[in-house]
Amino acid sequence: MTIARTVDWTPLDLSAAEPVKAGDLVSADAGGLPIYRVMAFEEGRAWVAAAVGAPARAVPLSLFRWRAVEAAA
Repeated sequence: MTIARTVDWTPLDLSAAEPVKAGDLVSADAGGLPIYRVMAFEEGRAWVAAAVGAPARAVPLSLFRWRAVEAAA
């Protein structure tokens, strides 16, 4: 049996010292598709992948508006 985690979405604060970190889920729309996982950072860009094993690509963080956070119980 697979247990799905529920997430809430919070606005991405690009002015924060660390708006996202590796492992975070980000999206241009709160819960909308596509949703990307942040893999790494390089020169102001985030390396993101859409699925496990999918190729990562470098994109500016400014393309994303939302970051997933674990939903409260």
